[in-house]
Amino acid sequence: MTNTTTGTTTGTRMTGAQALIKALEMENVDTIFGLPGGAILPAYDPLLESSMRHVLVRHEQGAGHMAEGYAHVTGRPGVAVVTSGPAATNMVTPLMDAYMDSVPMVCITGQVASGGIGLDAFQECDTVGITRSCTKHNELVLDANDIPMVIRQAFHIATTGRPGPVLVDLPKDILQNEMTWSWPTDEEVAASLPGYRPTTKGHPRMVKEAAKLIMQAERPVLYVGGGMLKARAAEALRELVDLTGIHVVTTLMARGVLPDSHELNLGMPGMHGTATATTALQKSDLLIVLGARFDDRITGRVDSFAPEAKVIHVDIDPAEQGKIRRPDVPIVGDCRQVTEEIVKAVRDLMDSGIEQPDLAPWKSRISGWQEQFPVAYEASEPGRALKPQYCLEQLRDAAPPGTILCSGVGQHQMWSSLHWNFEEPYTWVNSGGLGTMGFSIPAAIGAKAGHPDKTVWAVDGDGCFQMTAQELVTATVERIPIKVALLNNSYLGMVRQWQEMFYDERYSEVYLSTDVPDFVMWAESMGCVGIRVESPEEVAPAIEKANSINDRTVVVEFRTDASEKVFPMVPAGASNDDLLVHPTQQAIRDRLS
Repeated sequence: MTNTTTGTTTGTRMTGAQALIKALEMENVDTIFGLPGGAILPAYDPLLESSMRHVLVRHEQGAGHMAEGYAHVTGRPGVAVVTSGPAATNMVTPLMDAYMDSVPMVCITGQVASGGIGLDAFQECDTVGITRSCTKHNELVLDANDIPMVIRQAFHIATTGRPGPVLVDLPKDILQNEMTWSWPTDEEVAASLPGYRPTTKGHPRMVKEAAKLIMQAERPVLYVGGGMLKARAAEALRELVDLTGIHVVTTLMARGVLPDSHELNLGMPGMHGTATATTALQKSDLLIVLGARFDDRITGRVDSFAPEAKVIHVDIDPAEQGKIRRPDVPIVGDCRQVTEEIVKAVRDLMDSGIEQPDLAPWKSRISGWQEQFPVAYEASEPGRALKPQYCLEQLRDAAPPGTILCSGVGQHQMWSSLHWNFEEPYTWVNSGGLGTMGFSIPAAIGAKAGHPDKTVWAVDGDGCFQMTAQELVTATVERIPIKVALLNNSYLGMVRQWQEMFYDERYSEVYLSTDVPDFVMWAESMGCVGIRVESPEEVAPAIEKANSINDRTVVVEFRTDASEKVFPMVPAGASNDDLLVHPTQQAIRDRLS
């Protein structure tokens, strides 16, 4: 469509709503996820003349998760636009999700007219107050002339420093009032945020200290978190790994930052990480922590985590330094830039004749753990219930290159991380910190909107699917076809696992239903292709069919074994030393410990 606001000059008169749309265009936004309503309605009128695509969701939470999925795979901030009151409160979950996982996102909410604020007007709520703790920044705009600057600030804050969600609350009358257009310069934006100066360059002395520790360590491990992906630091990490020969563990949020096929990649550590990755952390003498925050799912009981390790901690957020584990060498800065600085410092030491200790004994120990404790499960057998791990491995092996995998939260999320091979960064989209059930379907739609040329698979459980499946209507109507692997075990699987292991098999309110809903009929009612798989021999043909359909969303329901559990596992509150492996391996581990 023709963009009537292109070329608008400073001094042009327009409404606040027109200024909002123009400002989003000036930020190079190409896609908006949203749902109109009374307070935001003025903004939807100039949207008709905009070049931006608007994706009409079926629930505001879906708009937020779509914006997140878009941001995960593109690196650009996702944009969600919703109205006031319940629409704004429906955005709280995706805002908190984005805040926990450092996802750049800009949310525009409508608000009742400024004269009605505080008077309990229809669909009024204190959006700024409600979202203060789940946004990096939020602001209520009370002058239409401020809109361009506030939008520029929002995108700047969302994408610099530690990325995160920013919310802009716009009263209806502010959108309707006239203003004089002016687009702020970079210098004016910086001057308007005098207290916001993220540190990007590492302290030179700390960088040199980090290099010295790396050159002294006999059992080093690179502990890499999602901050490395946010910093676009995959190439810098690869250079550091190849230079030093140090093994790498990647947190749930960092999967893909180093190819799984790399010989030094040990996979994900922690509560449901690989036994080798978790044990390597525990036994290391140096942790080089890049863009990770010592999450409780990684550390287990903190006082027993990696007890012999010195710590180098690189993070752009100074609040993370010493929050959980006191580092020996704290470095505040951009992970890509600091990693490049460390590479240079290590290379300088090598060039000066300093040699690393022989890492062969350490690598041999790690190799032994890999041989003894591979990720394991009992295979699917003809005529028996499907193993979810088998379904995922078949999906993995049949996936086209560059496939993006999104997951919900629970057992299927952990199995996805353990059994998929991530060879490229930005091909894994999931809810890490908040653990939001229902994330997968809308996030996959957002990812597909960001990369329409790529195959996007959403792996979901029947519990998660029933929370946000209505967004498949959005996928159909908006022509954003995704593929869904629905692992249906008729239970809230992870809760069932905990009740079986830690509550004496007292299954309280965890069974969903074997027969209701009929997921194939439900998928078809939403304009999707529905396929049901109930035996191992049906798995490969169903996946092949799903991969061949690219003009519609496909939902493949795999009827899986409800008794299957995720291993390895560190029980909540336990030490990583108490890691439980698959029952077929536990006797070996008990002997070694």
